[in-house]
Amino acid sequence: MATMGLALPWEAKISSEERQRGTRVESSQYPVSGLAPATREVHSEDLELAAACLAGEMRGYERLYSLHSKRMKSIARNLLGSASDAEDAVQETFLKVQRSIGTFRAQSSFVTWTFRILINTCYDARRSRMRKKEVTNEGTEENPLPEPKAPGSHPSLKLALERALRQLTDHQRQVFLLYEVEGFRHAEIAGMLEITETASKNTLFQAKKNLRTMLEPPRSRSAEAR
Repeated sequence: MATMGLALPWEAKISSEERQRGTRVESSQYPVSGLAPATREVHSEDLELAAACLAGEMRGYERLYSLHSKRMKSIARNLLGSASDAEDAVQETFLKVQRSIGTFRAQSSFVTWTFRILINTCYDARRSRMRKKEVTNEGTEENPLPEPKAPGSHPSLKLALERALRQLTDHQRQVFLLYEVEGFRHAEIAGMLEITETASKNTLFQAKKNLRTMLEPPRSRSAEAR
């Protein structure tokens, strides 16, 4: 089985300031003046991006790419396990955004809507790749796929976590990566995955519980007997 090749930012923790600067799931039906200053600034920029893209202005798409492409590539890299596949997914996402911009209804923020398209694009790519593997028998014991090395320090621990993450359900892995790795809040994740915030929190709790079970060393019999 091929690894996901997670691009996990192990050495750099996401600060509260970075979380605050992240995209917000705010519907455009709410007046900007009623929001807190930091939220109002992000919300206003989201509205400007949406308006520019809806008007067919290239500067809107260029701004969207400038602000969010790095994070989009990181998400795609974690979901697809390949930098080249991630690049393709991001490019395909922007094409889809341009083609379907007329369907944007501001039920979530424009950026959240874009990330939702990205996630769906990644899973379409994964399904397509799996179908091709079934036909060509790639990744079998006779022709194993290469397993990338875990980057940075403590490679054994990171590789163990990568393997544990692959054993989660797709939904649990999605929520875990979006929250713990990418730094999105539950409100944002709910908008991207079209679930409730409560469902996002519960899924993250279950994902962490499953990871602890898989990663914790087995207790010795003597310890269990105490």
